[in-house]
Amino acid sequence: MITWLLCAVVVVGAVWVVSLRNLFRAALSLGLVLVGVAGLFLTLGAEFLAFVQILIYVGAVLTLVVFAIMLTSRATSAEPADVSRYRLPAVIVSGALFGLLLSVTSTLRPPALPGASEGAVTVSALGQALVTTFVLPFEVISVLFVAAMVGAIAVASA
Repeated sequence: MITWLLCAVVVVGAVWVVSLRNLFRAALSLGLVLVGVAGLFLTLGAEFLAFVQILIYVGAVLTLVVFAIMLTSRATSAEPADVSRYRLPAVIVSGALFGLLLSVTSTLRPPALPGASEGAVTVSALGQALVTTFVLPFEVISVLFVAAMVGAIAVASA
């Protein structure tokens, strides 16, 4: 029941993202979609992936999108063109594609993954792998992020 509710939240939020004329409200709807996807990850038992979804996509990417919308004066002052004549054909084509996807996915049963029965990877095992086996790539990425932050601060202050 919770899964279906989260799926409905994601679908309704996605429809709002593409149909709202106000960019700020569309960005907030995108946040609703991303939080719904994180909830779906929680129902699948992927707590770490849900945490990363909230932290990276909702916390960082959505904040960047909202700031870009707020700092762009043209996005708030310009009215989008009237596209009401395309609405009915778009709804018909979207409904047909949705029906096709639903019929294909309801008949398709994928085989079980070979490594799925071995047990889930815990967050502590992932952290242990990051600081032992993958320590060099982890440090290279952290230095790259620091360089990107310094560059962003330099561009913003100039």
